[in-house]
Amino acid sequence: MNFNTIIEPFRIKSVERILLTTEAERRDFLREAHFNPFLLRSGQVIIDLLTDSGTSAMSSEQWAGMMRGDESYAGASSWQRMETAVRDLTDYPYILPTHQGRAAEHLLYTRIGGPGKVFISNTHFDTTRANIEFSGATAIDCPAPEGLQPETYHPFKGNLDTVKLREYIGRYGAANIAAVILTVTNNSGGGQPASMANAREVSEICKSNGIRFILDACRIAENAWFIRQREPGFDKKSCRDIAKEMFSLADGCVFSAKKDALANIGGFLALRDLELAIQCRTVLIITEGYSTYGGLSGRDMEAIAIGLEEVFQEDYLEYRIKSTEYLADKLRRMGVPVLWPAGGHAVYIDAKAFYSHIRPEEYPGQALACELYLKGGIRCCEIGSVMFGKYDEAGRLIPAAMELVRLAIPRRVYTQSHIDYVAEVFTGLLDDRARVHGFRIVSEPPFLRHFTARFERLGN
Repeated sequence: MNFNTIIEPFRIKSVERILLTTEAERRDFLREAHFNPFLLRSGQVIIDLLTDSGTSAMSSEQWAGMMRGDESYAGASSWQRMETAVRDLTDYPYILPTHQGRAAEHLLYTRIGGPGKVFISNTHFDTTRANIEFSGATAIDCPAPEGLQPETYHPFKGNLDTVKLREYIGRYGAANIAAVILTVTNNSGGGQPASMANAREVSEICKSNGIRFILDACRIAENAWFIRQREPGFDKKSCRDIAKEMFSLADGCVFSAKKDALANIGGFLALRDLELAIQCRTVLIITEGYSTYGGLSGRDMEAIAIGLEEVFQEDYLEYRIKSTEYLADKLRRMGVPVLWPAGGHAVYIDAKAFYSHIRPEEYPGQALACELYLKGGIRCCEIGSVMFGKYDEAGRLIPAAMELVRLAIPRRVYTQSHIDYVAEVFTGLLDDRARVHGFRIVSEPPFLRHFTARFERLGN
């Protein structure tokens, strides 16, 4: 028998208080944070959908595992358990632990990048692009055309455009392409999955041209669930086996354990190439820590090893994806323009359509993020021209391809009533759209400006 109610496949054993603030209080908090939700304090937030990274609720098994954490500097048993879990999943021989995913990106992309080098991805996320560009290399997004059409249904909007990939290889030369990166799921593209067929084609193109193929695999369990549901020939396979098949197509991966390892910190870089692994390990020891802990405590490595098993539990993945879809479907029926179909870890609002009167140069996504906090205490993240916009030589903004706002849902944290509250807040925002003005940036850093930029509201 099928049921319509989505129940959480877990019981709650510990709770954390939420401070219920008033709109007047939030108005002051937002002004003090210079209209940047990243600069708010966590205690000022009612529902925190800023990110799903490192915000998961860990299981009783993970907490129990942390008690046996071996904090030995070298060769800790906790590292052995984490290494075994990673190798069993990826089948890559060389595994380097890091304190989080962006550290793995830095190790790899600064080694193989540099001036004159090009990276191609379905969509580079913020830290990926920053690490690549920091090395002096160029990061080029190559999403499938359907991925840039928020309302158009396609089962795999996270695919990489292989026609353009071949064009870029011809244009820049295979020797100048440092790597092709397939991010699964495609975070900047709405949390959309990439198909196994697409991964295979990308792999074949890379192999025939002698180009390194890397997976950004931090949400590969969620991506595997979509493949099982939507791609012919995979309905009888386990999500874990689907993930293992995708790993087999690549030359290595970067992984943030703060996502699909259900941990609060950690990550790893895994490679097939011994020489490259040695280069990265040398820098790891200099910057992160010894090669058997890489900036992680033994407790964290225990949590990661257990999380990599738990994340592939079928009942968990079904709850995870369907609860995200529940919010997207509810908002869509209300008339909120959402990127469709729903992604795995987040619901993405098309801020350009929601605030059609606000020009990209005035950051409609930032306006929506601020209104959600002001009206309901909901913190979320702009993924548009604040995060990805560039300036031309005259200092004019080159807008991002889409103006999105991401409602990232932490794993095993919020209940259905919390999600219903989020939808209810949108009711008030829909009625009040014409009144809302955009923003201008008052100050910003040269990289990753969305984290610390300060804004000023336009209009009254």
